[in-house]
Formats: sequence, C-alpha cells, structure tokens
Amino acid sequence: MMNFKRFAVLALVFWLGEALAQDDYCAWQLRQEGVRFYIDKPLCGLSGDVARGRQAVIDREQGNCLACHRMPITDADFHGEIGPPLHDVALRYSEAEIRVRIVDEKLINPDTIMPGFYRHPDDNYRLGAAFKGKTFLSAQQVEDIVAYLNTLKETY
Repeated sequence: MMNFKRFAVLALVFWLGEALAQDDYCAWQLRQEGVRFYIDKPLCGLSGDVARGRQAVIDREQGNCLACHRMPITDADFHGEIGPPLHDVALRYSEAEIRVRIVDEKLINPDTIMPGFYRHPDDNYRLGAAFKGKTFLSAQQVEDIVAYLNTLKETY
C-alpha cells in the first residue's frame, strides 16, 4: 500500500509540473482612456532588459520588428517600411502603451497586420502545430522589447 501512495504522489507531482510548464501564460489587464489603450503592469511582474530587447527586435526568430519597422539600428540591414518608424516611439507612447501594442495591436487597430505577440493562445488561429497553444513571444521577451523601445526617444 505504501508503494501505491508513493507512486500516486509522484504521479501527481509530475502531472502538476507538466501542467504548469505548459500553462505559463500570464493574464494582463487592458485599460482604456478615450482612444488610448494601456497595459499598465509588466507581464508576469517581470522586468525587461534593454540589451536583450534590442537583440529581440533584430532577431528573425523572435520579435523581428525590423521586418516591418525602420529603427535606429545601424548594424542591421533591411529595415521594413510597412509599419511606422520606431525611432521616437518612446516620445509618442508611454511604456504601458508600447506594451499593449506588442501584446496585441489588434486591440487598438483591428485592421492591422501586426501579429499579437502575447495574445492569449486560445485567441490565435490558423497556426502551425508548433505554435498551437503558445504565444509568439514569451512574457520576458515582450518585457525586454518594451524596455528597449522605451529608450527610443530620438527624432529624425
């Protein structure tokens, strides 16, 4: 009988660990004032890192912001022109406004082609099997990108 209890406890611990590992999405709250939208609190209470955020906006496997936006990054080629330039994004938007745009720009502009990088996994559709049940970026990656974009205050 003791072996069965030990097995049951170990099985439960393993199952809970697997469930928690798969469910790492952190809920966030949207706030609206007039036509402006905000996610005031950092996702999962995380702090962003500017250097990692800069790397994520360049990296084609992560944010890949350069695919659509011009940015003040001279060591990377092929800046896009589909989205607005981001040179002075921190002059135009608060950190909370930048965060909501990365999380899900469709909350602000339903006609945008920008993906929701931290949209709830159940709200994503037409995804490949590798992305089913996942966000495009982790909460940490989003906060890193927010930290980097919040440094962009130069006009051009």
